[in-house]
Amino acid sequence: MIARSSALMATEVGPDEVPSLIDELPLFLLAAARAQGTSRLRGAGELRAKESDRLQAMAELLRALGVEIVEHADGLDVTGRPEGWQGGSIVSHGDHRLANGGAIAGAASRDGVLVDDPECMGVSFPGFAQTLLELSG
Repeated sequence: MIARSSALMATEVGPDEVPSLIDELPLFLLAAARAQGTSRLRGAGELRAKESDRLQAMAELLRALGVEIVEHADGLDVTGRPEGWQGGSIVSHGDHRLANGGAIAGAASRDGVLVDDPECMGVSFPGFAQTLLELSG
């Protein structure tokens, strides 16, 4: 078997898929931010009632990187930037998934992303920061 890379293409995640992806949706939104085209997430209104309003906070995080976002009550439209982003800083709202997402966005950027509360990154994955450093070289 041979594995090859390819360009990310926009996709849609609908209400029927959300329950099995609820914790992975911030990572999906990061991938959508690098895909060609506009990805759509719907049926994820419950993300507005997590540690933070994750939909609004992810929209804010991606906008800080220059990604075009349209918010909906139950989701987001993300117009990808396949060329990537320079870097920046994000507010995690004390939410470990947002802080981890910001760190991943930093690893995928040219200049890095400053996460305001790196201490919360270990809530769901102790050792996350060290693992990300090891993976990104």
